[in-house]
Order: sequence, then structure tokens, then C-alpha cells
Amino acid sequence: MSTEPSSGEVAAVASPREAIERRIFVVRGLRVMLDHDLADLYGVETRTLVQAVKRNAARFPDDFAFRLTEEESRILRSQIVISSEGWGGRRYSPYVFTEQGVAMLSSILRSERAVAVNIEIMRTFVALRRVGEVRDALRGKLDELENHFKSRLAEHDAQLAQVFTVLRELVAPPPLPKKRAIGFTPPEGE
Repeated sequence: MSTEPSSGEVAAVASPREAIERRIFVVRGLRVMLDHDLADLYGVETRTLVQAVKRNAARFPDDFAFRLTEEESRILRSQIVISSEGWGGRRYSPYVFTEQGVAMLSSILRSERAVAVNIEIMRTFVALRRVGEVRDALRGKLDELENHFKSRLAEHDAQLAQVFTVLRELVAPPPLPKKRAIGFTPPEGE
């Protein structure tokens, strides 16, 4: 029996922003959310969400929503739990929605829950963008400092290099968490 909370329980345990952040991925250099995660947050079936998007295809150009390639699906499947094809799972690659695509969803999903969820998702995207901007600004300042000190203190190069290495590690984006392998793994040597 699994002690990990289900996605619905995660939303109840974590703050809404944390639950949403866990569902934002970077694909093709864009922050996106998967169709089934959005459907879960909105309280609708994935197929209902996808049907609504297909009926309103003109509202979702490729920079708002797109279907993952087989390779992208495989990579995401290895990072997160997406049901396998052929075992009662999805037969098609999921759609993903950029921030603009999520905003557009609010025009076709009009329930009170959809509106409330959309507001939280937009706030989360904005917060993530601000974190990225702060990190970029810190990197720029760090480059300035490094250049300033390199020209003045050549004799302390090794110590300065070490200080700047530590500072760069502090402003680097956090590494993606390692996912625990799912399934049976035989002991080594057998």
C-alpha cells in the first residue's frame, strides 16, 4: 500500500500554489501544464477538457497549447506518473498549455471552480516568472562583482574563484528532484 498522497490529497495537504507549481513543467523551453493536471484541478474529465479545446481550436494557437511528441511524452512519463499506453491509459500524447493557453481555458470553462483555479494558476505563473527574473538579476550582479574583483585582486584568484563558485551555486535554479523508480527492481547480482 502506498503512503504517497494522491494528486487530490496533495492539493489538500500543500498550499494551492505549491500544488500548482508541482504540475508545471518545462517543455520546448516553455512553462506548461498537462491537460490531465488541469482537468484534475478544474474538476472535469480530461476528455471533456480536450473536447472543449478542440471545439474552440481557433482560441488555442500552437504557442498557447500543443500536443507533445512521442519522445516528449516518453521523457515526461519517465519523470512523472502518466499511465502507460495499452494498459487502460492514454492512447494519445497529452496536450500541454502555456500560461496564455491556461488563461484562454478560462473563456471556455466557466464554472466557479474553473475561475478560482485559473486565478491561482495565473498567480503561480507570475510568481515563477518573478523568481526567474530575480535569479537573472542576481546572476548579472554576480558577473559584475566577479569582473570588478578579478581586475583588482589577481593574487587572491583561487579564493575568489571559490567564493564565486559558491555564490553561483546559490543563484542557480534548483535541480529537478530525482523520482523514485516505480516497479520491482531485482537485487544486484541476481
